[in-house]
Order: sequence, then structure tokens, then C-alpha cells
Amino acid sequence: LRFIKKTLKNHADEVVTLHKGTPMTLKAVFQSMNLSTYDLTVDMLDVHADRNTFHRFDKFNAKYNPIGESRLREVFLKTDNYMNGKYFARIIKEVAFDLEESKYQNAELRLSIYGKSPSEWAKLAKWAIQYDVHSNNVRWLIQIPRLYDIFKSNKVMNNFQEFISNVFQPLFEVTNDPNSNLELHKFLTHVIGFDSVDDESKPENPMLDAEARSPEEWDDEENPPYAYYLYYMYANMTVLNHFRKEQGLNTFVLRP
Repeated sequence: LRFIKKTLKNHADEVVTLHKGTPMTLKAVFQSMNLSTYDLTVDMLDVHADRNTFHRFDKFNAKYNPIGESRLREVFLKTDNYMNGKYFARIIKEVAFDLEESKYQNAELRLSIYGKSPSEWAKLAKWAIQYDVHSNNVRWLIQIPRLYDIFKSNKVMNNFQEFISNVFQPLFEVTNDPNSNLELHKFLTHVIGFDSVDDESKPENPMLDAEARSPEEWDDEENPPYAYYLYYMYANMTVLNHFRKEQGLNTFVLRP
């Protein structure tokens, strides 16, 4: 809330997003929602997680939109928006500064990799290095939403193997040759592990038997079961960790 108010006061005329192709300033975004800095309260932002969000990723996601507005989430809480995640980086730096001041507090913050394209890692690392969000009191956990079914129905990919490759191939490549992307190489030294996230209340058919198809043959519209996702994340991470250890690099944990 402090950050939003301060930014509205000092950077009201900064262009923060495109709406139907036309640039919108921060002031215009708030005007379009009939809001001024005086109206904003913590209760109104409604971003406190409570017991209702436990096991319900859909409810958690709703809380992740300040005032229930996805536009505010995009402007303030995304790394790949119109401003290349400038505000999000500033918020993180303020949080990190508070942690450093209090000396004995550490935070483990999460960033998302969606597995939609192999370039996501490079973009995320570029953001982290460009804005220097590094802090000795912060470690990053990468959360991977289980969105294969959405990508498949939107024809972004043909099979589950593409999803897995988009997540892991860039990591193998940069482990093999750090010079291929120094930003990513640096960023990964602050990443401690991976999480798998989605709406856990969704029913699914957990039956996996010997007939279960391999990822390149999994071309259904529907999501593979949770266990299937986790097995392939685990298998890729195990190999990646052995490889990183041989190269003298840090390894990752799987913490779904």
C-alpha cells in the first residue's frame, strides 16, 4: 500500500501499460477504476492470505490481484510487463532493504516460470540482474504452475514434452556453458529450488499404470496427473543437480 501510494504521488504520469494498443499512465489506470490515493486502504487492497486460500490456488490467485484488479497485478507484481517489471523490482528491493536492516530476517520469495517458451528463463534473469534484486537475505524459489492443458488448448504446444523442455533445457544449456548466458548463470546461484503450483481442489484421475504414455506422446487436451508432473520434474532435476555438482555449481531442491 505504501509503495502504491508513493508511486502514484511521484510517478503518476509514467506510462505503465497498453490498453487496446494505447499507452496508459499510472494516473489513467487508477482513474479508469475510479480510485485516488485517498481511497486506498489495506482492507481495500484485499491481498491478505487467510485460511480460505489453503489448498485453493484459485483463491490464492484472486488475492494476488490488488483490489481484485488484474491490471494492478500486471503493473506492480509482474516481471514481464510494459515496463519490464520496474515497479516489482522496486518493491522487492524495499522489502530486501527492510530485511537487511533487521539483520536476522530472511525471506524466500517466489517467481514464476510458466514453461510456455524456452526464452522465459533468460527474460527473468535479465530482469533480476538489470534491477539488481540480489540480497543476502533473500533466496528465490521458482514456482511452476501446471498449465500444460491451457497451453495445449490454445495451441501453444503439441505435447507435454515441450512443456518440460521449456522449463529445463535452458538450465542444462547454461550449466553446460555458463558463458552462453551469464545473467542466467548468475541468477541461478540465488535460486534454491522449485515448487509445483495449481488449484489443488481440482479432481483428477490419479491412475498411472504401465500404459502411461511418455511426455512426447502425451498430446491430450487434459493435464497429466499431479504425480506425472512431479515425476518428470524430479527426474529432470536429479540429472540437472548431478550435472551442476560436477561443474561445482549450486544444486536445487524440489519442494512442491
